[in-house]
Amino acid sequence: MNRRDAIGRVGLILGGAVIGAEFFMSGCKSGGSVNTEDLFNADTTAYMDEVAETILPETSTPGAKAAKVGAFMAVMVRDCYVDADQKIFKKGLTDLNDASKKKYNKGFMEADAKQRTELLTELDKEAKEYSKNKKPEDPNHYFTMIKQLTLLGFFTSEPGATKALRYLPVPGKYIGDYPYKKGDKAWALS
Repeated sequence: MNRRDAIGRVGLILGGAVIGAEFFMSGCKSGGSVNTEDLFNADTTAYMDEVAETILPETSTPGAKAAKVGAFMAVMVRDCYVDADQKIFKKGLTDLNDASKKKYNKGFMEADAKQRTELLTELDKEAKEYSKNKKPEDPNHYFTMIKQLTLLGFFTSEPGATKALRYLPVPGKYIGDYPYKKGDKAWALS
């Protein structure tokens, strides 16, 4: 094979990679029929941050609020959720606040940390029970969505990857039997 053929083949491979990337990214969409712009207002983002912070609170490491998980949730719901899941998520935020009002006579934002944790623990049990009996055609449970987005948003953020996990920006050679001590953090690789 001569140099010209090699360059042509590399160009084909790279062109295919770019086209493949566009096809892969088409899984995320924008412009559905559900209005999600209200997820981006300051009050709603702060509310989602507080819910996420209750799920992953600040301890010796930053919490979900430090990772701006509320804003992450808004983008993911708008850009990557189908219309049905967007509706469930948005209604779920309202349902969560209504559950707080019913249980404590105050909204989630007005509840103290103990009340918030208690409420989300109950919702987590409800979501797990729902998941056990869920048929494939049944809709997702809103709290499962919130919890999954919280975990994804936190552990893919800079504070989550560098403070909660052990971060290695450029991994070295593979060591299959790397020593592990009980209590060591998990790895986050770039």
